[in-house]
Amino acid sequence: MLADNIPACQLACGDEEEEKPLCESKEQMSKPTPAPESNMTASSRFLQAELELNTHLRRLSFSEPVRYIYNPLEYAWDPHRCYAETYCQDGQSILFLGMNPGPFGMAQTGVPFGEVKSVVNWLKITGEVGHPEDEHPKRRITGLACTQSEVSGARFWGFFRKLCGEPAVFFRHCFVHNLCPLIFMSTSGKNLTPPELPAAEREALLKLCDIALCQVVEALGVSMVIGVGKVAEQRARRALSAAGVNVRVEGIMHPSPRNPLANKGWEAVATAKLTELGVLSLLNNTSPNQPPLPNQ
Repeated sequence: MLADNIPACQLACGDEEEEKPLCESKEQMSKPTPAPESNMTASSRFLQAELELNTHLRRLSFSEPVRYIYNPLEYAWDPHRCYAETYCQDGQSILFLGMNPGPFGMAQTGVPFGEVKSVVNWLKITGEVGHPEDEHPKRRITGLACTQSEVSGARFWGFFRKLCGEPAVFFRHCFVHNLCPLIFMSTSGKNLTPPELPAAEREALLKLCDIALCQVVEALGVSMVIGVGKVAEQRARRALSAAGVNVRVEGIMHPSPRNPLANKGWEAVATAKLTELGVLSLLNNTSPNQPPLPNQ
């Protein structure tokens, strides 16, 4: 079973009206009065959908080969909330969608594709990171102090850093999210992706994640979802189509080092695909007044 210990700061995820250079720590936060959804900011709507998903995920259980389950939306809620409140904004049109956390990325930082150097040095994310209730001795969580780099995240954020220069240019139009917030490991500490889970358990998990994805897409009002990797793309297309959510679903190659094609030049492949989709021109131009992306 998943851990039931929820950081108190999850209860206080509303945005402040004034922009702040650094995110508040949970000690500085107070519980806001719940606001009607129509008056909520994009980040508040997004975080609310994630908290609802967390509630459902805690009821699931998993059998072999799964031995350890980490949920960074619990123990790394501080930096995750910082990421969402800083960069999830009304008016974004594109949602990049990963599958689930990597052991040295979001599992450590609470940020999708969250390679530590990118999260700290470029995104300027702060916050306390705790520990999962049951932690593998070879897969310790050290948070923003983690010294091991995650190649996928370094490639993903490194590409957009070179392209955009400043995070504000990227996040004017785009946001990044994972379909599933959980990371699974075997007894040996081997990372298990959702497709490697027992079929019935996988489908129970992804059914909940599909529902949450539809909520996130509708809450953010994006017009395009770009799956990072075939699995995320296919799952998003199926879930959003079945729910009748009117959004364009596309995909780009995953930057994983397990992918030989990505190792030969992921940035070139990503550049070509994003140019084809009309996304690259948005990120190369710092003007906020861009035409909407086509739905077809």
